[in-house]
Amino acid sequence: MSDNFLLSLNDSQKNAAQHIDGALLILAGAGSGKTKTITTRLAYLISIGIDPASILTLTFTNKAATEMRERAYSLIDPSMVQTPPLLCTFHKFGLLLLKFYMNELGRKNNFIIIDTDDKKRILKSIDKELPLPLVTSEISKYKNSILTPSEAKAAAQLKLYQEVADVYEKYENYLEKNNLVDFDDLLLLPYKILCNNEKLAKELSQKYNYIMVDEYQDTNELQYKLLRKLCCTHNNLCVVGDDDQSIYGWRGATIKNILNFTEHFENTTVVKLEENYRSTNTILDHANQLIEHNRDRLGKKLVGTRAKGNSVKVYESHDENEETRKLVDDIKKLVLSGEKASDIAILFRVNALSRSLEEGFNKAGIAYKLVGGMKFYERAEIKDLIAYFRILTNNNDNFSLKRIINKPKRGIGKTTIEKLDAKSAQSKKPIFQLLEELEPEELAKVVGKKNSRTLKVFMASVMDLKDTLEESKMRFLDSFEDTFDYRSSYDNAPDGFDRQANIDEFYGYIRDYFIQNPHLGLEDFLNEIALESENSEFSEEMVSMMSIHASKGLEYKHLFIIGLEEGFFPITGDGSDIEEERRLGYVAITRAMDNLTLSFVHSRFYKGKRTSLTKSRFLSESGLIKGCLTIEKNSAYKKGDLVKHKIFGMGRVQKAVKAGKDYKLTINFSGQRRDILSSFVEKI
Repeated sequence: MSDNFLLSLNDSQKNAAQHIDGALLILAGAGSGKTKTITTRLAYLISIGIDPASILTLTFTNKAATEMRERAYSLIDPSMVQTPPLLCTFHKFGLLLLKFYMNELGRKNNFIIIDTDDKKRILKSIDKELPLPLVTSEISKYKNSILTPSEAKAAAQLKLYQEVADVYEKYENYLEKNNLVDFDDLLLLPYKILCNNEKLAKELSQKYNYIMVDEYQDTNELQYKLLRKLCCTHNNLCVVGDDDQSIYGWRGATIKNILNFTEHFENTTVVKLEENYRSTNTILDHANQLIEHNRDRLGKKLVGTRAKGNSVKVYESHDENEETRKLVDDIKKLVLSGEKASDIAILFRVNALSRSLEEGFNKAGIAYKLVGGMKFYERAEIKDLIAYFRILTNNNDNFSLKRIINKPKRGIGKTTIEKLDAKSAQSKKPIFQLLEELEPEELAKVVGKKNSRTLKVFMASVMDLKDTLEESKMRFLDSFEDTFDYRSSYDNAPDGFDRQANIDEFYGYIRDYFIQNPHLGLEDFLNEIALESENSEFSEEMVSMMSIHASKGLEYKHLFIIGLEEGFFPITGDGSDIEEERRLGYVAITRAMDNLTLSFVHSRFYKGKRTSLTKSRFLSESGLIKGCLTIEKNSAYKKGDLVKHKIFGMGRVQKAVKAGKDYKLTINFSGQRRDILSSFVEKI
């Protein structure tokens, strides 16, 4: 019976599906039938008589767990499964474990799981001053790195992070006292339980004798350590993943888990799934060329199973408006030729780039949807700026004033806003007018002395800006940012890069509007964008727009990737990881099935001003154009490489510095350090 469902697999898939005992790494390239392989393996294990209750499969999303369960069950005789195998997310498994064993931590199992909003409320009650997004994100990082509050304090060098570690300690005490559990605790507390109770760890390991993990490249340090505990009595761990699609470093995922899997688990069998069933050979060729420039990878090459296909197009445009016009023309032609809009998608690395697309699509009447994202003018930071500018053009707008009266934070809370609202209703005057007319002493009676001072300073700033706006529209924008520091209020936010990119795009767009329409003012601009941001009528058939992160796991017949400029894709500078950027490029290209177009412009809004840009290195690295930046291929040397010299023998590279075509290497030869040019050694 097992042979029937193995027939549809290729040789590599079959090898993986029929592997029974011992560690197994299934290195699954994009579009190579990963889910089919892992679900067939689950069905195969059950079909040969392995107890389904001894099989544990862990995924990252409920959707993936449901899909796998349905596909695996469709392959086997339901009468064979008395107890279904456990197939769930990491966090669901952690919850089940806590329900049974929470008492191991001296806590009752009637704990309550708090959601993100609850978490924010608790943190806010502990400290109102610290930026909440930063505190939330840091505490999550501490937990996933298995850091206790005291360890977090010891590691904190800046005052800000010492304060965050203090909040972490108080937050943990609050959770324990009230028997609450947050999302990260669903992994951390089970790990602590298994560390504290070796006997229990062994029992669970013997119970789940076969463990499978999907998307292993997205696991973090804590998930890896939890798996080690679950495999303490056996080595039957099968992981599926693709090191070339590891794109969640910013979320705590560590690529080293998959890169070092064969070192972590003894006698690992590695099966590479390299046959791609999604894209044309031409598209795969460019994806392979691009990813070969990465050094930290296990190495595999996608092999197409389809025809060669059309060549990949590269669009060169003067600016984002011309870029959008070209895409609009292409998409109109595709739809007129009978292609479905739902088979067409546009990807970008930076969310801010959706603005020009949305504007162009609205004008052209093309229905679109933003997948996993929010329309440009609906993003909180843009709505805040629009509210600010509305106040500058219309003092009577209570709604806008209430939105921004405490943005960035200036200590004006909900109660103060309610008092102002009530006073406004009672006096039949807009809040702005009240703030203007009331003397500081009178205002203090309504909102308190401290808030009265704050609001008077705020009002004076708004009035100064109104004067500046009348004198010079261009100077007004710089003055606005200098006055309110709105952009820099996102400096420490976990999603600060994206939000600041949106703000820059918005500032740049306003500047351009004023340059092109010198006779029009801020009010005209606000009216225009109000019309632009009106939703087009809903249609089932829509072109998809999304960030590359949101596109993971999806596929489209016709794909456009925009913004291929240095600084936008790849993102460069402090904190950026060029190898992860390249993996994002690989993910983006491999979403395309039949047709792929990559686009770059010479000029775009960057840091709030129209800027000349350089085309992305990825265009040359993927073999699409010549003459971009030259980036060394895998022949490059790096720290840790093992090399051989004809006289000094074997040595380990400690430092590598580019020197013309060569590398100047500092090499440790059995304890003796020597500086040697790379042309005199060979890699081992």
